[in-house]
Parts: sequence; structure tokens; C-alpha cells
Amino acid sequence: MIRNLLFFILQKIFREEMSAVAVIYTTLIIKGKKTFDQVPERIQAQVREILADLDVPELAE
Repeated sequence: MIRNLLFFILQKIFREEMSAVAVIYTTLIIKGKKTFDQVPERIQAQVREILADLDVPELAE
């Protein structure tokens, strides 16, 4: 799981489809260090999309 997450994150960063900050917040949410409510509004859509791509959309609720 962690290896897949890191691969996914690297893909997103290098393809520049998502902002690096959105990827960082997503990682923090998955690790339980932040909640979706703590994500700045301007990148919530990106974080929600990444969480859905990782099959954990419930973390964006």
C-alpha cells in the first residue's frame, strides 16, 4: 500500500496535474495527521480527487 501510494504521488508530482501541496495534504490525511476539514478550500477539490483515485474517498467526508 505505501509503495503504491508513493508511486502514485510521484506520478502526480511529475505530471504536474496536481499541486504538490495537494499531494502533501493527501499524504497527511492518509497518515491521520490532518483531516479533510483542515485542507485549504482552494485545493480541496484536488485532494478529494486524489483520495478518490486512491480508493479512500471516505477520507474526504
